[in-house]
Amino acid sequence: MIEAVDVIFGASWGDEGKGKISSRIAKNYDYVCRFNGGSNAGHTFYVNDKKVITHVIPSGIAFNIPSIIGPNCVVCIEEFFAELSYLEHLGFNPKLVKISPKAHIVTPHHKEQDANYYSKLIGTTSKGIGLCYADKALRTGVRADTVMPKEYLWDEKLDGHVLCEGAQSFWLDINQGSYPYVTSSECLPYASCSLGFSPKKIRDIIAVAKMYDTRSGVDPYFDLDDEETQLVAKLGNEYGTTTGRARQVKWLNLDKLSYAIEKAGANILYMNKGDILEEAKIFKLYHNSELLSFSDIEEMKAFILEKVKEVQIVWDFQA
Repeated sequence: MIEAVDVIFGASWGDEGKGKISSRIAKNYDYVCRFNGGSNAGHTFYVNDKKVITHVIPSGIAFNIPSIIGPNCVVCIEEFFAELSYLEHLGFNPKLVKISPKAHIVTPHHKEQDANYYSKLIGTTSKGIGLCYADKALRTGVRADTVMPKEYLWDEKLDGHVLCEGAQSFWLDINQGSYPYVTSSECLPYASCSLGFSPKKIRDIIAVAKMYDTRSGVDPYFDLDDEETQLVAKLGNEYGTTTGRARQVKWLNLDKLSYAIEKAGANILYMNKGDILEEAKIFKLYHNSELLSFSDIEEMKAFILEKVKEVQIVWDFQA
């Protein structure tokens, strides 16, 4: 029986550090599950000072916890086995990873179409994700239960305490995001119920954001590019985990963050990378569509605490 479910989601445009937060708390759970997206996502975290990068496999594998790829995910078979081999080489147990039989399979045709057209049109990762979801919606897709070896298929059972890892973020959500500059799956916490549990089981909804905003790919909102944001991007090593693309940087939009927190029902907010602003000695954010400047990080944190009252904020400024 499932006792409680906690859900981690990105409250911005992705790349907020969800993998880091998930890896910090994963050991407290009986299962760690991915509930959306595919290998277009990337989570980076450290285990015993060892850097680990995952794309579709949940971070639970690094802590000897069963790790489930859910039915609302899409999986490229070749990339999945390459990632599994990489994690096994790091000393982790590949038998902990299971894929929902209802997850859909990304085909070479999906990836080819994506690379030739959509990557240029809206800045996709050329991973074939959107095309796979399109075939799923058309009921012409290929599901995992028809092509994956049985030992990798999940029995669709969960119990105890479950941690759900979201990929991408609120403003990349297919429904709530900055359409059409979005991903092709549902990124909000409600999508975690696709794993097969009642929303009544959800205990904590954990939002993750940074002290400045970034995003990969095309988006007209990210129109700011000057010496200050370039400095923050350099100090923050803002490059996409999956593509290596340079991320665009803009000052934290507190209005959008508050909106995402409210709509997603978050009760905990992790704020990352304040240390980067301290190193740059630049402290700015947008509030009520105005760009505000602060003298130091403590003044900026105090302002955020005053304006964002719906959640418990955890300032997590360590790598």
